[in-house]
Amino acid sequence: MTRTGETLPQDKAEAVAEVMQALASPARVQILDQLHRAPCSVGELATTVGMEQSAVSNHLRLLRHLGLVTGRREGRRVLYSLHDQHVATLVEQALTHIEHRHPGLTAETEDTALAD
Repeated sequence: MTRTGETLPQDKAEAVAEVMQALASPARVQILDQLHRAPCSVGELATTVGMEQSAVSNHLRLLRHLGLVTGRREGRRVLYSLHDQHVATLVEQALTHIEHRHPGLTAETEDTALAD
C-alpha cells in the first residue's frame, strides 16, 4: 500500500487507523457527506442528519482534530466544510467499495427512502 513499496511506518499506520476509526461512525459519515454538499453550521447539520446539536458538535470536534473538517466564523456562527478534496475522495472511495461489494445496497436504500 505504500507508494515506495516499503513497509508502512508505525506512526503512519496509527494515523490512518485513527482516521478510519472516525469514519467507522455512521453519524460522522453522514456529517462528512452533508459537508461535501455545502458548508453548514452545527444547527443546520443537526437538522439535516437528525441529531442533537451537542452530538453534532462532539463529532465535529473529533473531525476537526483529525484534519477532516475546518470551521470559519461568519458573524455569530461557524460554518464547517471539508478540509479539502482528499476527504471527499476518501468517503467516495468507501462508497464505491460498498457499492462494488453490495451492488443492490444503494438501490434498496433509495427505494426505501422513496417509500417513506
